[in-house]
Amino acid sequence: MPTCENNACQSLARVISLDPLSDENYRVRLECPEIAAAILPGQFFMLRCPDRTDPLLGRPFALYDTYEADGKPVGIDVGFHVVGKMTGLMEDLQPGQEIEIWGPLGNGFPQVETGHLIQVAGGIGYTPFVAVSREALLGKQYGTESRQGIKAEKASLIYGVRTSRFRANMDDLSDLNDLDIQICTEDGSEGHHGLVTDLLKPMLENGEKDRITVLTCGPLRMMQAVSALCEELGVACWASLETPMACGFGACFSCVVPVKTEDGWDYRRSCMEGPVFPAGDILWQSIS
Repeated sequence: MPTCENNACQSLARVISLDPLSDENYRVRLECPEIAAAILPGQFFMLRCPDRTDPLLGRPFALYDTYEADGKPVGIDVGFHVVGKMTGLMEDLQPGQEIEIWGPLGNGFPQVETGHLIQVAGGIGYTPFVAVSREALLGKQYGTESRQGIKAEKASLIYGVRTSRFRANMDDLSDLNDLDIQICTEDGSEGHHGLVTDLLKPMLENGEKDRITVLTCGPLRMMQAVSALCEELGVACWASLETPMACGFGACFSCVVPVKTEDGWDYRRSCMEGPVFPAGDILWQSIS
């Protein structure tokens, strides 16, 4: 039975399926009804292989999306890139296995109503925008029925990767006919040859800036560049940080982020006050 406290639950989730998204990128589907019913786009959860001491601590993962049965959320999808020991173990998960999970944790993306929602992602950082796009364009419900969520007249996804073989499979977005997806690669192997900011800048310059909202997630320097461009042009921007975490609930202070305050600056815990922050508040140069 799950143990729940302060809207977060800890339980064992059963693996339903594991599917490749691209080279070294996967989506795993987990059965965990309590978390699926509560989690919001932009929130995260911690995963840990049970009965193992290496790795000892859990690892944070963002919500990819929830899935339903009989009209009720019963589980979540998790997108991940194989980069370390934990994700290496997850690459070999089999249906029926169980994995330890606790969440939902942190905040989510802000509830906004906007003319143009622009999501800027790099690498595996596109995963939070599956749920965001479905909420904004399809009105999919997350959390309680009272949640207003994210609403947009139109939405775009600018997605950058180093090379085409690392581009994630976009089949999970096939129901989003109105989502404008633009791909760019650093080596020119697919889509625009260059950086995500090359595509973002004309969108911002040619749009109604007070009716545009930008959300970004991915490599740190990419988000810093997106934040700087939005600040220069006066466009609202929110960043979802992929800060390493140890506990996920604010006890260890291993995930602190320097942010601007009225008195200068201070640290904020990414697992509690984040992982989503107003991009202009983050002291990007001070993040290692």
